[in-house]
Amino acid sequence: MHMPSITAGALVLLVLTGAALAFQVIRLRQSCHTVFDGGILLCLGLLAAATLPLVPWAELADTALGHVVAALHLLEVAYVVLTL
Repeated sequence: MHMPSITAGALVLLVLTGAALAFQVIRLRQSCHTVFDGGILLCLGLLAAATLPLVPWAELADTALGHVVAALHLLEVAYVVLTL
């Protein structure tokens, strides 16, 4: 049985929300209204929510943890060298 990908669905939602946001910004700029009204903020919120599944959180957390461990080792080595 074929299961649709969550990432593909989120990408479609991202594209549709971005298009709606672009059309609203164009319409508001033509009528000389402020760009930051409620509809625009709603579109930005939906756009941010749609991109969350696209980010590989596990890989990002693993990479960040590796960088934190490397930084701590560097600080430990610098402390040892400076206290000799």
